[in-house]
Amino acid sequence: MEKEQFISEMKKGTYIEAGSEAHLHMHAMSQRALAITAEINGRYHEPKELQKLFFGLIGKEIDETFRLFPPFSTDYGQNITLGKRVFINSGCCFQDQGGIEIGDDVLIGQQVVIATLNHDMAPNKRGNMSPAPVKIGNKVWIGAHVTILPGVTIGDGAVIGAGAVVTKDVPEKAVVAGVPAKTIKTIKE
Repeated sequence: MEKEQFISEMKKGTYIEAGSEAHLHMHAMSQRALAITAEINGRYHEPKELQKLFFGLIGKEIDETFRLFPPFSTDYGQNITLGKRVFINSGCCFQDQGGIEIGDDVLIGQQVVIATLNHDMAPNKRGNMSPAPVKIGNKVWIGAHVTILPGVTIGDGAVIGAGAVVTKDVPEKAVVAGVPAKTIKTIKE
């Protein structure tokens, strides 16, 4: 399976059976992602070097406004889309097979986890997976140690409080916190 076909199937939400062509593709691509992230995380790099490595990982044209504080990990790497002026702090883990879209001017705190796959609930099918993309709007601030679950959309200008587990969509300009995350206020300008 080629990357373009895989990403197209993930956008459709195609169920992934353990051992299938899509599943084997995921495993092959994870080895590529592990090699590149080992280079990113293995020693100090100047910001421009990090940009080159990161955008090589995600297969996109380099954006000089992007900033990353390693370490960083991802399971796939090729299904991440970034806007301008994105900052990813240290220790983040992106499970991007299902797709991660990040808007402009987004700040992502330390050790944030973004998941885009769910395993089948049936024990005899537990190796099978369902993808669901995560979409993060513009000017979003995600606090440290946040977990964002598959299928979540975060609206423009929202703030996700440290340690939150985001299980459902977050409205524009909402401040959410807790486990599971709940709206605690709306930002007024």
